Amino acid sequence: MSDRRVVILMGSDSDAPVMQAAADVLAQFGISYTMTVASAHRSPDRVRRLIDEAHAEGVGAFIVGAGAAAHLAGVVAAHSSRPVIGVPIDSTALQGMDALLATVQMPPGVPVATMAVGRAGAINAAVLAAQILAIGEHAMADKLTKYKASLAAKVEQAAAKIET
Repeated sequence: MSDRRVVILMGSDSDAPVMQAAADVLAQFGISYTMTVASAHRSPDRVRRLIDEAHAEGVGAFIVGAGAAAHLAGVVAAHSSRPVIGVPIDSTALQGMDALLATVQMPPGVPVATMAVGRAGAINAAVLAAQILAIGEHAMADKLTKYKASLAAKVEQAAAKIET
């Protein structure tokens, strides 16, 4: 059994700069992960193999980024009982709107938790994965509490710089 807890998939290696933000946040929380490329359209057998391997290893969640047609998160959700968190990538002339709609419009019974388009969505996907993994894990819940407190502290610092 592997120690990885999250699988980060993306439809193309051009999505890596956005999805690296998710990897960085997972690392900040001490959550083990793997990150790879698999295409719902060009390598469906690879997608299925990665999902099956993740299930066998007890992976807790998938973070899936895709642009253009953006079917990857839906395909993962169709084959998995684990939470799937979708990150639409702004890789087309439509600036990610096509990916957002493809990721969020899932049929009943095949949910994909859809984040914002781009880097902010990748960051939120990792935080949501941490929250999912924190259910019943006090140490992870404590890390999340500290993370949220650090966000609030940054706002206070920004306000102190601006206020007169």
